[in-house]
Amino acid sequence: MIVSIHQPAYLPWLGYFDKIARSDIFILLDNVQFQKGSFQNRNRILAKDGPIWLTVPLRTSGVLYITKLKDVSIDNSKNWRAKHLNAIRMCYSKSPRFADFYPILSSFYEKEWHTLDSLCWAMLKYFNGLLGLTTPIFRGSEIGAYGSKSDLVLDLCKKAGATTYLSGAVGREYLNFDSFAEAGIAIQFQNFAYPFYRQAYPGFVPNLAIIDLLMNEERYDRFIGRGQSVASIP
Repeated sequence: MIVSIHQPAYLPWLGYFDKIARSDIFILLDNVQFQKGSFQNRNRILAKDGPIWLTVPLRTSGVLYITKLKDVSIDNSKNWRAKHLNAIRMCYSKSPRFADFYPILSSFYEKEWHTLDSLCWAMLKYFNGLLGLTTPIFRGSEIGAYGSKSDLVLDLCKKAGATTYLSGAVGREYLNFDSFAEAGIAIQFQNFAYPFYRQAYPGFVPNLAIIDLLMNEERYDRFIGRGQSVASIP
């Protein structure tokens, strides 16, 4: 039973979905603190002159360090939805799959979302469907795990029945390997090598939002869950 865990992310990158594809269970970690400057509420798309940021504005003043991700509110006083949708149209109007995906993406920006978590959850389910991913997804807040950092991850893994925890590279910095070994849970690290694919402009820019791939390629199965190695801890 391979379990992976990740915080909600706006328009996640390809490696996010590769992790889901390699897992038997994926846990959306919505019960931790929002991280300013992270990819939780922003990501990049490719414009003619290079990548540009799309950032969802949030209401975090005075509550940044006491609000869980699932409760972080979007600042809808700013016209971010129209700006994001217009940027997507400008960047990808000449991409081969634009006509297929732009109308569907437009529907996300026509709705007023009140929390970042609800927006990320809806987009995650949509993108998983497009990519053919059927991995069950659970919210950390629903599982009811306790602790912080390594202890929280371990408790989630135990409650999910994990025999292996699939971690991102940064897990090497904070995971308590001894605690996982005592629990009988192996740790593996995702070693995602970003693949080349067609893009709208010359050159290649990796690590963009998933829509960059969707707008430019017809098949996705060869870009996730295949051909990438997963390194185990010593």
